[in-house]
Amino acid sequence: MKFLQTATALASLASAVAANGGPGKQKPLINSKKLQSEITTKGLMFNLERLNTIAFANGGNRAFGLPGYAASVDFVWSQISKVKGAKAWKQDFPALFNFVESISLRVAGEDIYVYGLTYSPSTSAEGITAEIVAGPEGAAGCDDASYHDLDVKGKIVLVQRFRCPTGGTLAGRLLPAARAGAVAVIIYHDITTNVTAGSLSAPNPEHVPGGFINLVDGERIKTRLAAGETLEATFQQTQVIETRITQNVFVELEGGDKDNVVVLGAHLDSVQAGPGINDDGSGTSLLLELFKAASNYRTKNKVRFAWWGAEENGLLGSRFYTQSLTTKEADQILAYLNFDMVAKGFIGVGDADGSSHGSVGPPGSEVIERIYNEHFQKQGISVTPAVVTNGSDYASFWQVLNKPFGFLHTGTGVEQDPCYHQACDTINNPDPKTITINAKAAAHMLSVLSVDGTKLIPKTKQKASMFAAIRMRDVGPDVVRIEELEALGERHLGCGHDI
Repeated sequence: MKFLQTATALASLASAVAANGGPGKQKPLINSKKLQSEITTKGLMFNLERLNTIAFANGGNRAFGLPGYAASVDFVWSQISKVKGAKAWKQDFPALFNFVESISLRVAGEDIYVYGLTYSPSTSAEGITAEIVAGPEGAAGCDDASYHDLDVKGKIVLVQRFRCPTGGTLAGRLLPAARAGAVAVIIYHDITTNVTAGSLSAPNPEHVPGGFINLVDGERIKTRLAAGETLEATFQQTQVIETRITQNVFVELEGGDKDNVVVLGAHLDSVQAGPGINDDGSGTSLLLELFKAASNYRTKNKVRFAWWGAEENGLLGSRFYTQSLTTKEADQILAYLNFDMVAKGFIGVGDADGSSHGSVGPPGSEVIERIYNEHFQKQGISVTPAVVTNGSDYASFWQVLNKPFGFLHTGTGVEQDPCYHQACDTINNPDPKTITINAKAAAHMLSVLSVDGTKLIPKTKQKASMFAAIRMRDVGPDVVRIEELEALGERHLGCGHDI
């Protein structure tokens, strides 16, 4: 018996050694300098070129619920599923999908570009033809009482985008007009960029059909109305709204303490308006190259990579994942690192300690920020404190799990990326140097946390009695003043999109 036990133990040991490369070939412990040296601009740009090709082979985008996203999942899977020793899997989840099949707006005989607000009701196939009138301006447009003396019944209301205290930026403008009897609402932008996204947050029986137009067009129509002209408009929209099944993609490095997991994530989907090569092909590519390089090393803590689905529809993939974890699985997570837009603009580190913008993440978040800042400082690279907007997937780990988080982010202001959420976010948009700098910073962070993370970051655990209620709450609340964000030029304000 003793002989058999010894033989079994030796066999187990041999299997473990073989899993690490065979006798005398155990993988080396992960090391920042060596890991960074394996991150190449060529590899990063190759991934972006593949994603660009996928988008243009599938209608120009990689959006959730459409063929481009499925092809993006297949690409990531092809890169991670055959790596020896790693464990890859997919997670299906339901998400509310929308697609505008047809839309048009004509005012006084002139065709106007219009974007169909996500989750807007459809009109008839013929559309709605009615007089267009100006709604209340500023905060007044958020208040039902402001419509009491306006004749909008049976008419189309034109109103400017505005951050309403209740109802949201867009739904908050549409609902008062709808309750006053408007048959449709056209909202015009308050910044000069082309409208490519905007949501009513969720379907609502009180909604009337809504469209979103550019600032220049809205101001021109408003000027004519103010001059006393009576203008007729025709608005037509057919929008499909339905639940579709989509996927998150995961892969784990072999080995490492499964009770202390470092999770790295980036969203895989784009908006419907464009290929999404910076947003967020750049984060997707960074994770792919980092995973391939890190798979050559062993770590003390477990390392998990995640590519989230349906982020642009409200952080739906990361929210589903965090809300589906058991208390034990949640307790195993040590920290979360997010990579959303890392290839165009400033070098941004999430201001999770609140020193610049006031919002403070869970204990340990400040450690991640400090490690990033020290890394860049040693290289003489200037860092911009990136605003915590809760507009990306770190919000799910914070609001649902209360986990320490950190992120790299190159900004969505026009000065950083004029192609944010635009059709021009193609392979020509990312800067190879910027994505390489960020990828090497991510490699450094992974090297530190996967070895010494438990010494640096306090472990947060959930109380089972409270976790069920906490994990079902909404993610993405405003944590700093929207006015401050907009003054900074930040456009990534809501749950993956402007609501």
